[in-house]
Amino acid sequence: MNSFLKLMAGAAIVVTMHSAAIAADLVVGVSWSNFQEERWKTDEAAIKKALEAAGAKYISADAQSSAAKQLTDVESLISQGANALIVLAQDSDAIGPAIEKAAAEGIPVVGYDRLIENPAAFYITFDNKEVGRMQAREVFKAKPEGNYVFIKGSSSDPNADFLFSGQVEVLKEAMDAGKIKNVGEAYTDGWKPENAQKNMEQFLTANDNKVDAVVASNDGTAGGAIAALDAQGLAGSVPVSGQDADKAALNRVALGTQTVSVWKDSRELGKNAAEIALALAGGKKMDEIANVTTFTGGPKGAEMKSVFLAPLPITKDNLNVVIDAGWISKDEACQGVKAGSVAACN
Repeated sequence: MNSFLKLMAGAAIVVTMHSAAIAADLVVGVSWSNFQEERWKTDEAAIKKALEAAGAKYISADAQSSAAKQLTDVESLISQGANALIVLAQDSDAIGPAIEKAAAEGIPVVGYDRLIENPAAFYITFDNKEVGRMQAREVFKAKPEGNYVFIKGSSSDPNADFLFSGQVEVLKEAMDAGKIKNVGEAYTDGWKPENAQKNMEQFLTANDNKVDAVVASNDGTAGGAIAALDAQGLAGSVPVSGQDADKAALNRVALGTQTVSVWKDSRELGKNAAEIALALAGGKKMDEIANVTTFTGGPKGAEMKSVFLAPLPITKDNLNVVIDAGWISKDEACQGVKAGSVAACN
């Protein structure tokens, strides 16, 4: 090997070691909106695992459903030395000043699973409009006509409207033809199950319990709606949708009180978000991220660099998919299920 090649090889080794050292020195701060919701623990474990694999450090804060606390949380993460931020926004508009502060300090932000409509934030999520379509399709299969109730997500989360637009897209023809009647539609403040339950109770009262189907936007709101149905002896006879593949929801799918939970493998979401945060902190530009697309479907039509992952509807018929993937154990999914009623539980 001549001296020039030796020099080049040495430089390459130095460069490789240098980029690994950069990752090892990086700190990624994660701001959670409401860490008490079951699914975020899975996301967190995936983020931590990906950061650890790269030798980077994880720090976090829980806004406890307070948009005001989240602003101070982000400032605190920055002051603790975060080189990149992953933010699950409690309120997509209220978070604005924190994103501006990060951008001014050259700290990249990954908007996690909820749109923060500021081009300074990279957006990673699942295709939420498609999640809404999947929810409506499964409920429609079970009840192609009748009185429908829509238990929507939080009004401060743009995902709530993406989901609803997907749901309505699937049901529009039947609604226009008068086969489906919308007899109740409400946002669920903070995505809280107890708020979903209250809304559902009101819709049941207003319609003398004549509700044939419930399109609920996630598993928490589905659980609230099903509790209200159960109190009236209607759980299991009225199809209900959800998403997130929460363990309790997958058990309800097996028991027949919930029709579908759209599975978004948040282990993939967390891993991707961590890797994107590290890449951006390491100097990569947003449009150099793998599988990046430009999304303009937010309320303000801003051009957002985004990555969308694919969701999968889970029903009684393919419950084995989440069991086989190690997402949930067979015992957890099949608790209380009558022998022979669900193939995955046999």
